[in-house]
Amino acid sequence: MFSFRTTRLEDQLDKALTDGRVGCFCTQNCWDTERERYMYDIFRERGNLAAVFAPDDSALSQESGHIEVPPGQIRELDAIVVEIQDAGSRYFGYTRDVFRLMKTMAAMEDSPALYIVDHNNPAGRVVEGTMPSSATEDGIPKVAHRHGLTLGELANLYYAEIGARFPLHVISSLATDSNKQLMPWTIAPAADIPGFFTCDMYSGGALWLDTAITPGIGTARPYEYFGAPFIRHDHNAVLPAASKVMMRPCTFTPAFGKYAGEVCRGYQIMLEPGAEYHSLMHTLQLMRYFKDRYSAFSLAPSFRSKLADDMLYGYIEGRNEWGETREHIKVEEQKWIRKAKKFLLYDTTPYRIK
Repeated sequence: MFSFRTTRLEDQLDKALTDGRVGCFCTQNCWDTERERYMYDIFRERGNLAAVFAPDDSALSQESGHIEVPPGQIRELDAIVVEIQDAGSRYFGYTRDVFRLMKTMAAMEDSPALYIVDHNNPAGRVVEGTMPSSATEDGIPKVAHRHGLTLGELANLYYAEIGARFPLHVISSLATDSNKQLMPWTIAPAADIPGFFTCDMYSGGALWLDTAITPGIGTARPYEYFGAPFIRHDHNAVLPAASKVMMRPCTFTPAFGKYAGEVCRGYQIMLEPGAEYHSLMHTLQLMRYFKDRYSAFSLAPSFRSKLADDMLYGYIEGRNEWGETREHIKVEEQKWIRKAKKFLLYDTTPYRIK
């Protein structure tokens, strides 16, 4: 059973929420701006809050990145309320944790109801990339690298994809006060998603995490910066970049993560006003560029399943040319948009960069 609801969470009259044992799956983004409280305080005040599932460490620690829900605790609940801020890409950690939770619940005979308190997508409705077409990590739905959906719409899609039977209810983002008062990146979705431009860079930039180049983790501008100790600046070099995208040579020393404490040479990606930036395409071209020039550049074993597309992987490896790769991405983006339209909950629709 699926429902889409247009009134606030606290106004829902379901017995599971008013009298049942409620577990709250949340991040710092479940802050209610009007009432100045967190979502789980609704149930704490009612006296039926049974559990809070949140990141293991402090909200913006580099150690946090996942939310674990023990299956034994799920069975003790009547409802689970999810409120996180998705970052717009299929490999965002907390969203993948929601998918894992849904898959676990789908396998249970008597699962609690699941409520998703929806938020706007900080990466907007722009679509980038392809749906997984080769071996991928477990629990990843068939969505594009940058999907253009809200978490509620993703849950709607995944619910159908896994054939789940537990009750799923999505609370509209239009009913959530914080969506009316704050831009969706005001409260950082995660430690590595600090600001306005990050989500525009994330759909491609997060792929650097599985390579020998760091995407600036441990700096103030992750995914805008990327580099490594083995890179050398060549002022005569012409790096791949689309119109209105500038590449500034820079150095940085990560405070933590890969190459912590080491000087890295690399670049800052800077967008001119009005630029339509396709992060995935740009990242693929940059990876091909650095692979061709540096023997120290390498891809981790996890990279291929994260990319989950043999055509794109073949381009990085030098087996395919950019023209056919770009056409492949275009066709696959159109396929994804057609699929996504079946699960939309709002009037605006996903679109691709021309």
